[in-house]
Amino acid sequence: MRRLAIFLFAFFLTTALPAQTNNAVVDPEVEEVIRGSLKYLASQQAPNGSWSANGSCPIAMTGYVLMSFLATGNLPNEGAYSRNVANGVLYLLDAVQSNGMFEPRHDSKYMYGHGIATIALAEVYGQTKAENIRPKLEKLVKLILTSQNKHGGWRYRPESTDDDISVTVLQLVALRAAKNAGLDVPRESLEKAVEYVRSCHNQATGGFSYGPHGLPGFARTAAGIYSLQVCGQYDDPFVKSGSDYLLKHSEDKEWFAYGHFYAGPALYIIGGKTWDEWYAHIRGILLKHAQHKGRFVIWDAELDKGQGTAGLAPLYHTAVYTTILALPYHYMPLYQR
Repeated sequence: MRRLAIFLFAFFLTTALPAQTNNAVVDPEVEEVIRGSLKYLASQQAPNGSWSANGSCPIAMTGYVLMSFLATGNLPNEGAYSRNVANGVLYLLDAVQSNGMFEPRHDSKYMYGHGIATIALAEVYGQTKAENIRPKLEKLVKLILTSQNKHGGWRYRPESTDDDISVTVLQLVALRAAKNAGLDVPRESLEKAVEYVRSCHNQATGGFSYGPHGLPGFARTAAGIYSLQVCGQYDDPFVKSGSDYLLKHSEDKEWFAYGHFYAGPALYIIGGKTWDEWYAHIRGILLKHAQHKGRFVIWDAELDKGQGTAGLAPLYHTAVYTTILALPYHYMPLYQR
């Protein structure tokens, strides 16, 4: 029943909003690859329910892997990988401390992990209303709200006074997912964030930079337009110029996985010809680089020149690319307008 309800919800949105009409589908070749990647991801889960990249970043990696299972229709009580999802969710819930922070912390860049793990929990709560999730989710959201700096953005640590668009997008998506799930998210927090994101727009190129007045790039632009979209700014002209920038620079390999993790939902929300052409393009790239290892399918860091993600392969890249390929399933309410 849930799958039918989500399908009907997505169908209504994509037919009621012409700009979001999407014709891309998960064809049999892609479906076979997704099956193999999910088998690989499930095989990498630790006994405590977590996933980690070579023993590091368990909070962040559990969040990213859960997103791939959610994007393919799995919940704690539904789907072929329901047990994996349930155990992953319990791991994250047990890791939430009274101050709203996760343990173990990845201290150098803590808010990355906090953001993606909060997104995953908010998506599960929004679709299940499981009573054990909400109290912990409220703590996580409160920490995001209280760590927003005076410019409207976020940085690596909750107490940071500086900011950048790559951390900001994760916190905004987490707030949007929590708001969708019924939690209170003050409008002023989102308005301040919109001001900050808009300040990162590069007028000359249409792209977005790491911070105000910087140089634009593919990953930064994907983060920028998706940030505006999750704040409800679907018709902001910066979204249009940013999407044009993405399409012109789609071969950019700098932070490829990170950038496409946001480019996917951003262009999906735009919909129409823009989305259909982009999905066909990224589908071709990802299928070409998918590595078949017996019954498993994985991706390594081959496509990604972002030095910070090489050590996270293949778990991180496999989770991200699976999520992207699964977008036409329409299972993620977060990716709807």
